[in-house]
Amino acid sequence: MLRELVCGAVALLLYVNTLDADFCYDDSRAIKTNPDLLPETPWTNVLFSDFWGTLLTHSGSHKSFRPLCTLSFRLNYALGGLEPRGYHLFNVCLHCCVTALFTALCDLLLAGGSWSLLAGLLFASHPVHTEAVAGLVGRADMGAALCFLLSLLCYRCHCRLRPHAGNSWFMRWRVQAWLAGSLIAAAAAMLWKEQGVTVLAVSAVYDICVVHRMQLYHVLAVLLKRKNTTLLVSLAWLAGWGTVLLAARLYWMGCKPPQFSNSDNPAADSPHLLTRTLTFLYLPPANAWLLLFPHTLSFDWSMDAIPLVTNISDWRNLCSLAFYTGFVLLACFGLRSRDSATFQITNGKSHTMNGKSPANGHGLHFSDINDKHGNSHHHNGLTSSEVFASAQNGYAKPLHTATHTSLPSKENMVVFSLGLLALPFLPATNLFFYVGFVVAERVLYIPSMGFCLLVTLGIRSMFVKMRRRSSRALLVGCAAGLVLLYSLRTVCRNQDWQSEEMLYRSGITVNPAKAWGNLGNVLKTQGKVVEAEEAYRSALYYRGNMADMLYNLGLLLQESERFSEALDYYKLAIQSRPTLASAYLNTGIILESEGNVEEAKRTFQKCASIPDENLKDPHAHKSAVTSCLYNLGKLLHEQGQQEEALSIYKEAVKKMPHQFAPQSLYNMMGS
Repeated sequence: MLRELVCGAVALLLYVNTLDADFCYDDSRAIKTNPDLLPETPWTNVLFSDFWGTLLTHSGSHKSFRPLCTLSFRLNYALGGLEPRGYHLFNVCLHCCVTALFTALCDLLLAGGSWSLLAGLLFASHPVHTEAVAGLVGRADMGAALCFLLSLLCYRCHCRLRPHAGNSWFMRWRVQAWLAGSLIAAAAAMLWKEQGVTVLAVSAVYDICVVHRMQLYHVLAVLLKRKNTTLLVSLAWLAGWGTVLLAARLYWMGCKPPQFSNSDNPAADSPHLLTRTLTFLYLPPANAWLLLFPHTLSFDWSMDAIPLVTNISDWRNLCSLAFYTGFVLLACFGLRSRDSATFQITNGKSHTMNGKSPANGHGLHFSDINDKHGNSHHHNGLTSSEVFASAQNGYAKPLHTATHTSLPSKENMVVFSLGLLALPFLPATNLFFYVGFVVAERVLYIPSMGFCLLVTLGIRSMFVKMRRRSSRALLVGCAAGLVLLYSLRTVCRNQDWQSEEMLYRSGITVNPAKAWGNLGNVLKTQGKVVEAEEAYRSALYYRGNMADMLYNLGLLLQESERFSEALDYYKLAIQSRPTLASAYLNTGIILESEGNVEEAKRTFQKCASIPDENLKDPHAHKSAVTSCLYNLGKLLHEQGQQEEALSIYKEAVKKMPHQFAPQSLYNMMGS
């Protein structure tokens, strides 16, 4: 318990300075302009809207169904409105809880001691978590991680009690209750964020590799010969529940995949199969590098932050080859047998054969590894007597009486760590469906658990092999230094998230187009018009077809009364994105002010006819369309076309979004 408290306290100290941070980046859209957070909006709306407040069935929805996260934002809004401190406090507390739970899991897997403390400290201090903790939208990842760990811990309790299920009805009830708790927590993890459902696969890896210590051919033999029914039943529950959750999730979002722009995931929009394949193969190594060496971090890795890998001769293919080769070698190391005591399972029973396989050859054999350097008398949470009793219902048990019960072998733990690292990351690999990002640091929050556990196992293995006290002291010093370096980088990175201006300036080296554009918006709100114009032009220098930047620059020029220049940029924005309603609106306003009334009317009419399909922000689109209809109705009213004007006003009322102030429309209709 002390180790969990220490790691949680470290997590709190590292992120306490984020409590004074403002809303940043995506926080505004997920919180400030999200209608699902308002008290007058029925809370049941979160069951039909995505993370950003758009209906899941809408063609422009990101299909990110995260109702538990949205409800937590709604709770913050009810308690403190739009005061950011309360939101950040919730995030920091959530990170502390996740850190404590992860340390508790490592305590069980590594039998306590300093190794679980090291794993917990690595997780608490890892800089890649800054986006998830300091950025409020990262709450979805932390909430999913919390339920992820709860589900895994419940499944571990199910595995620990499973050998005793036949003792009494009460014991059977407890076994099933822990399994039900694991499944419910997995569903909750998915309702925080989609990748939370991967805990079911991680639980299966835990059961197979840590509890039963099987290799791949053991698993195949169990499945084909239907041995070990208790294991098969548990795995069937995990697989069946996962299928139900995924099917329900697909049905609830309208059985349609989300639509993303070219800038969100350029590789997905590439027409060349080779480019898509090589780029998608390179992205996991790029993410792994962020976990291993988190020096360069950014709020946004979209657009050209990671250039496409277009040919075989690109040097980054060597990085991909080295990464996958290393991953496979680690997996092979974890799956190889180095057992000294032989196990046998036949028809779900264990038999002693003095270390030899039976003559009939029908048994399934696998072995136990005694960690000679372990100092604990636990085996996956079982006492010594429980381990030997676990032979019932298909559990493996030692054929030779040992002096103590061993820990899970380092090979088994390596496989589990790789599963914890890779399986939660699978939804982000574009393997099953295209995602709306290139790299997202907050997506690494759950996979980093596997990374921290894997690093701890590596350090422990080296420590065990070293005989000299000085060498061990040096290794411990290196581990402490790694935690210290991570902590310092985290504290420095937290400073970048204190305000939007600092955040966007920190991202210029990684994604200059997006960073300069967002920085221009911030400078504009601060009244720094000249600096804002320079920022917009810098963004367009790196990516000249960004419709939002063209529009923002035009708006800045319009406010500076440079109408001719503004009109040119609005037209370029419309050319780049014909569905940008706000550009039509301001174009019409300038044309009207210049006396070109008929062209202004045509511009307003064209804006009103734009469908709201496949739009990233349909709420903003509806506001711009409503304003266009209002201005069109006013022009018709001034020309004496009262009936046409009234019809336009009525159409505007129908299309008016929730946040639009209706007074001006009703006043014009009344006049």
